[in-house]
Amino acid sequence: MCLMRKVLWAVSAAVVLVVGTGASAGAGDRAIAPEADVAHHGRVALTNGRLSVWLLTESHGPGSLANATVRLAFSVPPAGAQALPAGCLWAGDRMVFCATGALRAGGVGRQFALELRTVGAPDEVVVTVGTQWNGGATDRNPQNNEHRVLAPATGDSYAF
Repeated sequence: MCLMRKVLWAVSAAVVLVVGTGASAGAGDRAIAPEADVAHHGRVALTNGRLSVWLLTESHGPGSLANATVRLAFSVPPAGAQALPAGCLWAGDRMVFCATGALRAGGVGRQFALELRTVGAPDEVVVTVGTQWNGGATDRNPQNNEHRVLAPATGDSYAF
């Protein structure tokens, strides 16, 4: 019995060692998601059917990101096909995606300025700002990258 118990202990130890090593090797082969606090800040203004959006996207850290995509959605459709800043594209008749490029942790981020004409002259526009993609990073503070801004047609800037 004593010999059998020693064999079982040896086999158990070998299994733990092999499984543990396999798990580590497997984890080493898979990319582990970085942690990066993506943040969007800016302002929105609406006057006489002209919608201005200024946006700054950055990573508050602790990690940097090779790229991220910010999503801007509008409650009122912009009029016709309009030019967008470099790195941005239309994702529908009321939505724009913008690639941020590299975001260094704690560094100055990417800035965007959109000047759009709306259909008609609405009394207000709601602009929804959010992260569409962040490279798979873990973001423990999503409150600073998801915003909904109401901009009455006063010409005043509304910050987020």
